[in-house]
Amino acid sequence: MQTRIYAALFAATVFCGACESPTSQDSKSQTIAMNHVTDHHSYSRPQEARTPHLHWVATVDFQQQRIQGTANYRIETAPDAERIILDVNGLSIKAVRVDGKSVDFQLGPVQPFIGQPLSIPLSPGAKEVAIDYATGPDAGALLWVDGDSPFLFTQSQAILARTWIPCQDSPGNRMTYTAEVQVPQGMMALMSAVNPQSISPDGRYAFEMNQPIPSYLLALAVGDVSFEAVGPRTGVYAPAAMLEESVYEFAEMEDMLIAAEALYGPYAWERYDLLVLPGAFPFGGMENPRLTFVTPTILAGDRSLVSLIAHELAHSWSGNLVTNATWEDFWLNEGFTVYFEQRIMEAVYGPEMSEMLVALSHQGLVDEVEALMDVNPDDTHLKLHLKDRDPDDGMNAIAYDKGYFFLRTIEDVVGRAAWDPFLKQYFTEHAFTGMDTERFLSYLESHLLQDPDKKAAVNIPAWVYGPGLPANCPQVRSTRIAQVDVLRADWVAGKVATSSLPWNQWVYQEQYRFLSNLPDDLSPDRLRELDAAFHLTQTRNNEILFAWLERSIRIGNTTVHARLEEFLTTVGRRKFLTPLYKGLLETGQIPLARSIYQKARPGYHKVATQTLDPMLLSKP
Repeated sequence: MQTRIYAALFAATVFCGACESPTSQDSKSQTIAMNHVTDHHSYSRPQEARTPHLHWVATVDFQQQRIQGTANYRIETAPDAERIILDVNGLSIKAVRVDGKSVDFQLGPVQPFIGQPLSIPLSPGAKEVAIDYATGPDAGALLWVDGDSPFLFTQSQAILARTWIPCQDSPGNRMTYTAEVQVPQGMMALMSAVNPQSISPDGRYAFEMNQPIPSYLLALAVGDVSFEAVGPRTGVYAPAAMLEESVYEFAEMEDMLIAAEALYGPYAWERYDLLVLPGAFPFGGMENPRLTFVTPTILAGDRSLVSLIAHELAHSWSGNLVTNATWEDFWLNEGFTVYFEQRIMEAVYGPEMSEMLVALSHQGLVDEVEALMDVNPDDTHLKLHLKDRDPDDGMNAIAYDKGYFFLRTIEDVVGRAAWDPFLKQYFTEHAFTGMDTERFLSYLESHLLQDPDKKAAVNIPAWVYGPGLPANCPQVRSTRIAQVDVLRADWVAGKVATSSLPWNQWVYQEQYRFLSNLPDDLSPDRLRELDAAFHLTQTRNNEILFAWLERSIRIGNTTVHARLEEFLTTVGRRKFLTPLYKGLLETGQIPLARSIYQKARPGYHKVATQTLDPMLLSKP
């Protein structure tokens, strides 16, 4: 009977259109009037009872690698609500109180990757719920980095917030929060909130986030870091040994912020700071409000990889301000963000730089589409179908780059003079709310594509609900990338000498394009010739190093194996790990791949291992 009850509760109905804003905190009267969409990845039922504010009190225990905490929620309920349901995964629930009184609670059965529903009975008029709990040893969001400088960081997206805080873990739900956190002395605690800029002597920190955010933007980091401002509203946190180079690398953050505001309206989060995390961080960046988490792999010494910062900054509008209501609408976060990223890069660094980045994105998108069309063509739709699947399955180039090219198609059809005011109005009107695909398309058609001919020229069904890339996909117009393609073909054919390549005059995008398109049947001697001339194995640019290692694996250049092992055991960025291990496996270097993975796996985040384990730990 219990299983059937909780099965019926699964697949939450969540808000997507009228969540509370900073200027309208009391939205209880709005509850029944909300627009609802079904979230297959949350048990919560916020249309019955929801959590508009969290006060979190926690102790971070590095010795036990555990967080012990109390999640105190202010709640709002429908008149007939009998319970409130939160998502948990691997948490040890110690006690639950409603309005200060202990109550019996129920935990439903565990579902793979989803976790359990925590059902809490409510009396009429209940106002507050408090949950005492501790994280488990396998909390998916947490990575405890051992060593001389211990570090803890979280990664909550997509549905891992429930592994460190009981919450209504759906992107369509929003809440404000405050927190009191105790950490070991000598460490700084940081959150996606108003942050300290120096270490507290007693290890106690208080936080406040007054803008409502979805649970996947809850973030915590604890370590020995320092802060330095790079602009009036921007700054960098990093370990002391990395702070100077980080400040240099990200010195143009304020320029990016000014350019972004000029495009699509005021920045809503007061400060935009970065935290440089240990190499084990599984992504390039995570757009936690007020404090973007970034990988140290973008520290190239020449500011060549700062487009990632433009991307995470753009999320302050697309994603953080207007959020995909469910993970099936993920393209609304990422497609818009890639588009906005390119506009920031164009404004700050010029259109040629932006278009070179677009050329690389298009190449990756074509490869992704080809791979997915062979497995599941539906996964190449922008609107995803993720019921009974991990939402992480949808986090690929389709949402990012097909989403970008769809929006660029609209821009091409209507022109920037119409598109930019529309997009600015879209962010303004829907600030601090969730958005689903169908509501966005309705808004697009009623506010911008009223002309039937323009609507037909965009061809929305093909882009959003169709497989692959539509025939009207915009063409990339990068003269410099086209010139690299010609030179590469001539070099492969032996018509151009290695010494004649303008390698040191090329920017990173040109170098990456050259390397990533070298054919598999090229002689390994030709790669060694490149390395001797341009010292690729020693490059500081991790994007170039990745492309070099990946091509060396595929082509059989075994001289890179020591550098490959060093890279794989110090870098946890999944974007790099997956193709490199896959290349080793597909070229018959299985013992090497598994040997390296055995050494490296303890330092990888679960986001990475859940992708790599099936590849490397399965039986031959």
